[in-house]
Amino acid sequence: MSESNATDPRHAHREEPAPPQQQEQPGKTSRTEPEPDHGAEHYVGHGRLSGRRALITGGDSGIGRAVAIAYAREGADVAIVHMPEEQKDADDTVRLIRAEGRLAISIAGDLRDEAFAIDAVQRALEELNGLDILVLNAAYQHDIDGFAELRTEDMRRVFETNLLGTVVPARTAFPALEPGASIIVTASIQAFQPSPGLIDYAMTKAAQVAFVKALAEEAGPRGIRVNAVAPGPVWTPLIPATGWDAERLASFGQDTPLGRPAQPAELAGAYVYLASDEATYVSGAVLAVTGGKPL
Repeated sequence: MSESNATDPRHAHREEPAPPQQQEQPGKTSRTEPEPDHGAEHYVGHGRLSGRRALITGGDSGIGRAVAIAYAREGADVAIVHMPEEQKDADDTVRLIRAEGRLAISIAGDLRDEAFAIDAVQRALEELNGLDILVLNAAYQHDIDGFAELRTEDMRRVFETNLLGTVVPARTAFPALEPGASIIVTASIQAFQPSPGLIDYAMTKAAQVAFVKALAEEAGPRGIRVNAVAPGPVWTPLIPATGWDAERLASFGQDTPLGRPAQPAELAGAYVYLASDEATYVSGAVLAVTGGKPL
């Protein structure tokens, strides 16, 4: 019997524990050790999104950057929304998109500001001459030691970023979307297996799942699909900016059946699939990319 050339998923990416580190929110790629793999060195496109136009919130780093790279290599033009403090990461993402010969737009601002969220979508619609794909990926999380320590101002930031930052861009883009368009939300395994230390974050992710299922019902008769990706532990700049100690960072992702966290590049294929014509009968779904942890 000949040997298989299939990749062993347990060892597909770096397995060494993350070293002690901490960042302020929002996290930066350059300060994340080891640097996350966004797929820039190895993602190969196959034209599955040729000629399409995508807007990705939180597209500067982490999962958002990996998706932006994959979409560009699949033939899409891409606009990304990011915080002003993330401009360097955004510039790097724009450079990677343009290297594929695709149009790239960087839109800086805070999605908690409703006026900005509306303007960002309108700008993307204008500069891309429409939208076919809307990826609602921007998120904020923070760790707490116990429920009694949950501060209202922190909880409000989580709710406004993860919920208003999802609903307002979707509501703004929705009337302009045409049959064949796709809305994809980055939910989380936290929607189904909530951690006490991320209770407010987990609440928003459960709400996003409800949002996807409800909107899919309304959008279907218009030929618009609405889905979610539910990542498990993924090594992005958000993780060292969450407030976890060295022990928690070192063990991050090791409780999955595959024994390690994902790299952002390992999520990109799920977003490509959901946006592509290979998924024309998939709507209202939550696609788990969790290293084997069940939803």
